[in-house]
Amino acid sequence: MERRFVLFLVLSFAILLGYSSLRQWLNPPQPRQRAAEHKGDEQPSAKEPTAEKPLDKTTDKPQDKPAPAIKAVIEPELEQPEKWVTLGSADHKDPFRMLVTLTTKGAALARIELNNPRYCDIDERYGYLGYLASTSDHEGNGCLVRFVGRGTPAARAGLEPGDVLKAIDENPVSGPKSLEAVLRGTRPGQQVKLSIVRNGNPDTLTAILRRRPLDVVRPEGDDPLSMLLTLQRFDDRRIDHQEKEDAAAAENNGSKDALRPRHEAVSRELNGLKLRTANWRLVESDQLHATFSRRLPEMGLEITKTYRMIVVPEQSMADKNYPAYHLEFEVEIRNIGDQSHEVAYRLDGPNGLPTEGKWYAYKVSRNWGGSGLRDFIISFDGGVPGMINATAVADGDVPPPWPDESLSFIGVDAQYFSAVLIPQRENRAEAWFDELTPICVGKVDPQHKNWANTSCRLTSVLTKLEPDEVLRHQMKLFAGPKKPPLLANKEYRLGELVYYGWPIFAAVAVPLTKLLHFFYAVTFNYGLAVILLTVLIRGCMFPLSRKQVMGAQKMQQLQPEIKKIQEQHKKNPEARTKAQQELFRKHNYNPLSGCLPIFIQMPIFIGLYRALMVDIELRDAPLISHSIRWCSNLAAPDMLFDWSGFMPDWVNSGQGIFGLGPYFNILPILTIVLFIAQQKMFMPPPTDEQSAMQQKIMQYMMIFMGLLFFKVASGLCIYFIASSLWGLGERQFLPKVVPVAPAAETRAQVKARERQDAGKTKKKKK
Repeated sequence: MERRFVLFLVLSFAILLGYSSLRQWLNPPQPRQRAAEHKGDEQPSAKEPTAEKPLDKTTDKPQDKPAPAIKAVIEPELEQPEKWVTLGSADHKDPFRMLVTLTTKGAALARIELNNPRYCDIDERYGYLGYLASTSDHEGNGCLVRFVGRGTPAARAGLEPGDVLKAIDENPVSGPKSLEAVLRGTRPGQQVKLSIVRNGNPDTLTAILRRRPLDVVRPEGDDPLSMLLTLQRFDDRRIDHQEKEDAAAAENNGSKDALRPRHEAVSRELNGLKLRTANWRLVESDQLHATFSRRLPEMGLEITKTYRMIVVPEQSMADKNYPAYHLEFEVEIRNIGDQSHEVAYRLDGPNGLPTEGKWYAYKVSRNWGGSGLRDFIISFDGGVPGMINATAVADGDVPPPWPDESLSFIGVDAQYFSAVLIPQRENRAEAWFDELTPICVGKVDPQHKNWANTSCRLTSVLTKLEPDEVLRHQMKLFAGPKKPPLLANKEYRLGELVYYGWPIFAAVAVPLTKLLHFFYAVTFNYGLAVILLTVLIRGCMFPLSRKQVMGAQKMQQLQPEIKKIQEQHKKNPEARTKAQQELFRKHNYNPLSGCLPIFIQMPIFIGLYRALMVDIELRDAPLISHSIRWCSNLAAPDMLFDWSGFMPDWVNSGQGIFGLGPYFNILPILTIVLFIAQQKMFMPPPTDEQSAMQQKIMQYMMIFMGLLFFKVASGLCIYFIASSLWGLGERQFLPKVVPVAPAAETRAQVKARERQDAGKTKKKKK
């Protein structure tokens, strides 16, 4: 029997492995059929956006034909040093929801930090001073501050760009890495002294550190930044043609460029262009907006990118669902030459979304291919979004590009946060983009493809620009929490981003989530809310669970009779089965009665699991306090202590069944112990070798469940612990088992036995 069980486990693992390799082929998101597979490389599409025509200065009406332009002398763009710009504020008391950092290098979006104290970094819990864009000073014995964001502890302390940070609380700072190392030894709320040099004079500032805010968009290593733009096509020059020509030439010359990695090809531009890497001119900027410009004299074009911040009205400051989690983004291409040109641009969307909890995080996927931490998502005409997981994007296993057919939004979807672009056009049927596709930004770790830095790429349709005509596209860049009331706002219409799985799971998860929110409003603690939810569920199920326990007790009472039947019908299984059924019917016992509570609790278990994995309110919700690490996030394992220092990498990685992660968790072990205690208490003693073997297998399965439960959210463990304790408590209030003697016979059997005994007595007397 044990050999059969081992064989069963081996076959089960083989089936799971085969399924995981095949599931990506099932139900992949299909791109919509293009209106024309090739729209004509030389002719603009009929759905091209209409470029703005110059106005007649006498009538203020668009001219049918542009007036002959005097050939202009276009000055080349002067190279400028990199500058940093901020929009909004890191202080939640200011009328903004975020602090946005922009750079003139590529006119790119570098970072979006949410200022709501509820949305902090759950992995990095040391003190936060602020993003300083720092570098080592020329002497190498300090940290040169190049940037200070509004509302950060650094700004409140009076730190300014150009200061050289020498030490923090007597701990010397020599550069960005040493600054991070010193800050890792601090804690939120700590007051520190900053030793600086300003204009050659030493000075001391005092800063109060805070918890590190969550970066919805952030730089990730050497990966390109967000919202980078270049020209996809200029007249007869095209990036894709150029890539093929360069690859062919490199291959003929035996150059290594023929094997250029895909992450480098993503950053390719037309020869001579440096729109992604050069420093754009900062036209104007303040706390609400920033405009960057780049002139291309050889092409007769000027490209402008504008970012605008959303201000929260004073009367709406208390409304956490006010739609201010977005930027207004505008692209403008102007023909400043004296000849017409055909132009198409290529825009890469946001990237660098958080990978928090990457060793345990699980994101609910919309397709059978599984999910990554940062998946590509796209929706047309307000419909159900299509999703491509990060692993498929990293492998290049993506469908052909989508055409723009009433694009609703496109971007990247993480577990609790999303960053998507929403086109703002008056005519929804107007096609702005020729191709919409996912891309992988930067290098890919072959061991962790589901962590790949995913983004989206939007390629505009080819547009003919006459002299002084302008191509202008406006979009909203939403970068915020996946909070249903916020997403459902008419400003966004992104309600489909919150996904619990199949409708049957959502039907259970949504009411459970609302109940949790209700109990939280009473207790102000989600751990207590989970316990109250458990009490409510087990209280409603008390009649069923009582019937289950009574059935188990009755089964124990019937054990002597069952043994007697098995002895009487050892060689006749059919008669033994009929006799047992007759015995169960006589005592009104249903062997399947104990399964009903389990079947009822399974949807509740799955619904609560999905609620913890999807509902952002449960993210970073502590059982006790954020001041201690243990159980400080009910949507994550409890993390009793860090054992990564003496555990192998394959354990610390968190990948696979035996990848338990870098922390030892106590709640899953306590959960399994209580499961085994319940099993010992409620399960009747074995009646034969087969039932004894079955109970032994159940014990083995409990150990296997312990491995599966080790990285389960602590909130779910609290539910099971509370439920198990309730069950053990119920057992104490039920009557004890009183075994029924084998003489529990029918009246006819009793009379027959008495007559038989009386006859034996008469024979003995004679």
